[in-house]
Amino acid sequence: MSKYRLTLVAATAALASGAALAAAPASIGAAPAPDGASSAARTSSYLPNEREKAQNERLQRNLDAAIAKAAKDKAAGRQSAASAVTTVYYDDSNAPSFDSLIDQGAAIWNSRVSNVRLVEGTASNASLSYYEGSDPSGSYYYGDGHGSGYIFMDYDQANTYAPLRIVTHETGHALGLPDRYTQPCSKLMSGGGPGPSCTNPYPDSVEASEVNTLWANGFADVGAFAKIR
Repeated sequence: MSKYRLTLVAATAALASGAALAAAPASIGAAPAPDGASSAARTSSYLPNEREKAQNERLQRNLDAAIAKAAKDKAAGRQSAASAVTTVYYDDSNAPSFDSLIDQGAAIWNSRVSNVRLVEGTASNASLSYYEGSDPSGSYYYGDGHGSGYIFMDYDQANTYAPLRIVTHETGHALGLPDRYTQPCSKLMSGGGPGPSCTNPYPDSVEASEVNTLWANGFADVGAFAKIR
């Protein structure tokens, strides 16, 4: 799980690649605690814990493979057919306090990428869900980066960091991007690394291009990129 948060909680367990996703947090208002998590919080250095490292590594491998495939196709003179836009439906009914921000975040991504579109749906048709509540580990995304899973929005963190930036950052994980805490505020995926004064909610052109590359072949093929050699 990749988490954008005020304080990081140490964890030792990692999600296995391709592992089944939990349908939702254990209860509204409280997300499931990381397996083996310590109750002692570390300072906000934004150094990922073991599970964050595992997810970031998977997302980065997937992204690297997608970029490598695109470069190989270009070098070989293979022209890709125009990609059909993949629609990812999201449900924010369990995050009413953040409803308008979630919709704004979706609109931001939709204005900057062309191969995937975020559309508000319902619990019955959404692959991505949003929840809200209080959790000592802060806001986070739980999923595989294929447009599925869920995003948990933490109240305390949203009162310290720009909530729209949190929403768009976590949604970036759902679209396949890893954390890049050491990068500047201009990079959406730097998350809380630049500190609470950073309010930028927009992915830059490189991040948008990366998402387009990941989704160039549609939802069904995103997970296959990591297998490409």
